[in-house]
Amino acid sequence: MKYFSITIGIFLALAASRFIPHPPNFTSLLALSFYVPALLGIKFLPALLISLIFTDLIIGFHNTIFFTWGSIVVISIISKFFLKNVVFRLYGSLIGACIFYLITNFGVWTYGSYGYDINGLIACYTLALPFFGYTFVSTLVFSVIIEIIYNYKTIKQITFTSFKH
Repeated sequence: MKYFSITIGIFLALAASRFIPHPPNFTSLLALSFYVPALLGIKFLPALLISLIFTDLIIGFHNTIFFTWGSIVVISIISKFFLKNVVFRLYGSLIGACIFYLITNFGVWTYGSYGYDINGLIACYTLALPFFGYTFVSTLVFSVIIEIIYNYKTIKQITFTSFKH
């Protein structure tokens, strides 16, 4: 039952940031992709992916959807290497934004819109930089929000248990 409740929470957090009007790529997706497995465990990766798939069903699918989903899996898997402290987690989430940029734009390039040469690859990544700016900033903003909530909850639990004794 707890898994289901957390899954609903993940879905609501993701859906809210994807359905409410926002600048391009300014969502909680990458922060959640990093923090859900980092703080709750990799067992919640399916819940995250199902939430992403449901929101994609409503928003609509695109050619590079498997690159998007794949990057989410990669970000989720690497999150366990950044658990040391708040700073490491924030760096990890921002590295996740970079991974997302690299993988998804490679996917865009593979569809040939920019040509199948080095100039097309460079153009693809260069033209995606404004979107990456939104991705990077939103990942930082949502990561800080998650950290504040997580640390507040942790401090509250420590305080509560210390007064119990």
